[in-house]
Amino acid sequence: MSDTYKIPNLKNGAVHRVELIVKKSRFITTVARTHGVDEAKAFISKVTEEFSDARHNCFAYVADKPGNSGYAGCSDDGEPHGTAGQPMLNILLHSDVGEITCVVTRYFGGILLGTGGLVKAYSDSIKLALESLDVTDMVIMNRATIRVDHSIVNLVLRLFKKYQCEIINQEYTDKVSYTVDIPADSFDNLQSEITTISRGEAFITKEN
Repeated sequence: MSDTYKIPNLKNGAVHRVELIVKKSRFITTVARTHGVDEAKAFISKVTEEFSDARHNCFAYVADKPGNSGYAGCSDDGEPHGTAGQPMLNILLHSDVGEITCVVTRYFGGILLGTGGLVKAYSDSIKLALESLDVTDMVIMNRATIRVDHSIVNLVLRLFKKYQCEIINQEYTDKVSYTVDIPADSFDNLQSEITTISRGEAFITKEN
C-alpha cells in the first residue's frame, strides 16, 4: 500500500463548488474534505440546510482512504432509486481521492430528464467537480509508543524531528514515554535508529 494518498486541498470549513445546467435544471456540486463519517454527515447537513429550498440534495462520500467502501455512503434524496447517489459514489470510489464528500443540489428546471439522463447529470456533476478540484498528499501515519531512558531523550527528539514525527503525548517517570505519529514509510528506520542509540533497551510498540 502506498504511504500517501490524495485528499481535497481544502481547509476546515472551506468548500469547492461547481455548477452544471442540464435542460434548465441546475446541478450545484459542493465538495469538502471530511475525515470520518461524522464529519461527512455534518457537512451534508450544512449544505442541505443552505439549499433547503432545493428539490434534491443528493450526496456521496468516501470518508477515509480512497476506495474504502467501509467509510462510504450515498443517497438519492428523492430522485428515482439508483439515479444519483450510487452513480456519484461509484465515481468517488474510483477517483483515487479520499476523505471527500460531495453534495449535488438540484433545482428542477421543468423538463424531465429520465432515468438515464439523471444518471448522466449526477455523474457529470461529480466528474466536473473532481476535474477542477485541487488535491494534495495525505501522509499515512503509524501511531507508536516509545519508552526510553532519560539519558538519550535529546537524541530521540532529534530523530523525531528528522523523521517528521508528531508527539501526541509524553510522560516522565523512571523512563520517558512518548506517544507519536510517525510517517508510515519512516517507521522502520526510526525504530532501527532508536534501537541502536539505546543499545536495544528502548521499548517500541506500533499501535496501528
